[in-house]
Amino acid sequence: MIGRLNHVAIAVPDLAAAAAQYADTLGAKVGAPQDEPDHGVTVVFIELPNTKIELLYPLGENSPIKGFLEKNPAGGIHHICYEVEDILAARDRLKAQGARVLGTGEPKIGAHGKPVLFLHPKDFNGCLVELEQV
Repeated sequence: MIGRLNHVAIAVPDLAAAAAQYADTLGAKVGAPQDEPDHGVTVVFIELPNTKIELLYPLGENSPIKGFLEKNPAGGIHHICYEVEDILAARDRLKAQGARVLGTGEPKIGAHGKPVLFLHPKDFNGCLVELEQV
C-alpha cells in the first residue's frame, strides 16, 4: 500500500538557522519558507537525491509544533511521510485494521498541494506517520 518515502520532518526551534545549516554546512538545496496555516506550521523543504527533509516551525499559538518544541526544545524528528496512490483507500484499509487516523479522518491539503492524513503514533511504534497521495 505505501510507496516511497516522501520526507522526514524535523521540528526546529530556529527555522532560518536550520535552513542555513543544511545549505551552508551540508551543501543541500534548500527551498524557501512557506506558511501552511491549515497545519499551523511554516515549512522549508530540503531536496535530496532520493527524498526530502521537511523543517517544521510553529505558525501561530495553536501550532502542534509549538507543543512538540516545548517538550523537545532542541527540536527533533516529528514525523515520516509515505506516498500512497489512493489516500481514501489507504485510510479505509488502515481503519479496518484498527489504525487511528488523526483529526476528522478526512484528508487535508498538505505543503505539496496534495491530500494528506496523519496516523496515530501509538499505532506505529511511537512514530507519527503522514500519508500523502501522489
